[in-house]
Amino acid sequence: MELMMDIASTVVGQMQKPTLAFLIGGMMLAALGSKLEVPEPVYKFVVMLLLLKVGLSAGISVREADLIALAVPAVLAALVGISIVLVGAGTIARWRGVSQMDGMATAGLFGAVSASTLAASMAMLDAEGISYEGFIGALYPFMDIAALVTAIVLARMAAARKAAATQNAGGGTLTMGSGSGSSSGFGGGFDGKMIGTILRDTFQSAAISALILGLALGIFARPEAVFESFYEPLFRGLLSILMLIMGMEAWSRLSELRKVAHAYVLYGLSAPLIHGLLGFGAGLIAHHVTGFSAGGVVLLSVMAASSSDISGPPTLRGALPEANASAYVGSSTGLGTPVAILSIPLWIWLADLAIGI
Repeated sequence: MELMMDIASTVVGQMQKPTLAFLIGGMMLAALGSKLEVPEPVYKFVVMLLLLKVGLSAGISVREADLIALAVPAVLAALVGISIVLVGAGTIARWRGVSQMDGMATAGLFGAVSASTLAASMAMLDAEGISYEGFIGALYPFMDIAALVTAIVLARMAAARKAAATQNAGGGTLTMGSGSGSSSGFGGGFDGKMIGTILRDTFQSAAISALILGLALGIFARPEAVFESFYEPLFRGLLSILMLIMGMEAWSRLSELRKVAHAYVLYGLSAPLIHGLLGFGAGLIAHHVTGFSAGGVVLLSVMAASSSDISGPPTLRGALPEANASAYVGSSTGLGTPVAILSIPLWIWLADLAIGI
């Protein structure tokens, strides 16, 4: 009972802080039918500044980071992203009434990373005085790209097998990588050029581009002056605006779940916690191998629990146009993101229990 009271008090305390307060405030405004809107260009500008800040902070720290200390969490982050997709392939993608294409797209989005959720968790740790590695932001693309590539490749392989089975049943023959599909796009069978195309599109996305640019500038330039005078002071204010937008969007996306099977509701509520545990386990491995900090374990758990809200949806729309966007975006933004953010106190508590903060 005392344990439950501690968790409950921690959750209530976090909900009263600006990060979650603005998220909940946005959801309440949307629920009450408020006409408040934040222009799309403003939203994109806020996201770009936040990702540049995260990238710059990571790059500045990477310059002095131990390569082993960085490499181990990066490999583990990629493995977690792949593992999340494989879990989704065995659960939501196999659920009765859910198409395999829709299920794999959903698994890919949940395996990818929400930069805004990562930023929110960093702000929470900063407010609590919990330290973490400065290169944490550099782990973002490893998990993000690994999950998206795995989901898209598995979805295309499944589609190719289904097409082959249909063709064989009709008396013909079809093999993966044959002339049945485009060799340069996403509309046909599986072939080796697909991975390169997906990687290129992912790196060219606005979110990944801003993050990598900030990372590169932090490593190869000396941006400390502009970082400390511009990006750092604005970070929490911009984050509050982003959380307000996300709250309103999350509420509006809830209505989309009426169009899909109840499986997405269950997956959206439970997957962030299961995925977060995978990230927490990977963080513990990194802690024992390299001395990865407790704050780093928390952030790796949050990245695993989160689902992409910026780079993932456009990538999946381009790569898997057959998938129902209302299913994977609705379950992710409407349920997965709020659960991931509200679960941050859980990962802080577990890290304190397992490692000590």
